[in-house]
Amino acid sequence: MEIVWPFVLSSIAGLSTVLGCIGIFIPVKKKDEFLAFSIGLSLSVMLMVSLFDLIPSSLPNLAPGVGKSIFLFVTFFGIGAMIVGILNKFIEKEKGKSESNLYKLGILSFIALVMHNLPEGILTFMSTYQDFSLGLSLCIAIALHNIPEGISIAVPIYYSTGSIWKAVKCTLYSAIAEPFGALLAFLILKDFITDQMISMFLILVAGIMVTLSIEKMLPEAMLYNKNRFLALGISIGIIIVSLSLIIL
Repeated sequence: MEIVWPFVLSSIAGLSTVLGCIGIFIPVKKKDEFLAFSIGLSLSVMLMVSLFDLIPSSLPNLAPGVGKSIFLFVTFFGIGAMIVGILNKFIEKEKGKSESNLYKLGILSFIALVMHNLPEGILTFMSTYQDFSLGLSLCIAIALHNIPEGISIAVPIYYSTGSIWKAVKCTLYSAIAEPFGALLAFLILKDFITDQMISMFLILVAGIMVTLSIEKMLPEAMLYNKNRFLALGISIGIIIVSLSLIIL
C-alpha cells in the first residue's frame, strides 16, 4: 500500500492537465479575445512556475560553491533556451513554414510540458513515499498550475487545426508524463537519482519554459491586439501559481 498512494497522487497531479481541455469546449463569440486571454494565462503560469518554483528549489542542490552553481545554471538554462529554437526549426521543417504560429505554439508547449511533467511525477512520487502529507500538498499545488498549462496545449492546437481529438490527445500525452515519471521513480530511478540530477534537469526545463513564454507566447498573444484580455489572463495566472506556492 505504501507504493499505491505515491502513484495515485502523481497520477492525479498529472491528469489534472487534461482539465485544460475545458477551454476548447467553451462557446466563444470573440475568438481573438479568448486566445489572447488563454495565451496570457498560460505564459504567466509558465514564467511564475519557472522563476518562483523550479529555479529557487533547484539552486541549493545544484553544486557545492557559488561558482559551480552559476556555471551549471547558465549552462543548463542556456541549453533549455536553445532547445526551443531547435524544436521550432524542426516543426517548421516537418510541417512546413506555412503552418500557423498558433499550431507551433501548441506543439512547443506540449513538448515543454512533457519535459516538465516527467520530473514533477518523480518529485511527487518520492515526496509522497517519504511523507504522505507533503506529497498531498505537492499534488494539490501541481494540479492547480497544471490546468492552465493544459490550456496552453489544447487551445492553440484546437484553434489552429479545428480538431478536438488532436487537442485532447496532445494534452493527455502531456498529462501521462507525470505518472510515467512516478513509474520510472519506482522501477528504475529510486536508488540512483540524486538531488543534483533533478536540479539540473529542472533548470533546463525552466530555460525552455521561460524562452517559450517570452520569445513565442507573448508575441503571439500581442498579435491579437487585445491587451486588456491578455493582462487579465496574465493576472489570473499569477494568482493561480501564487496559491499553489502558498500551499507548498
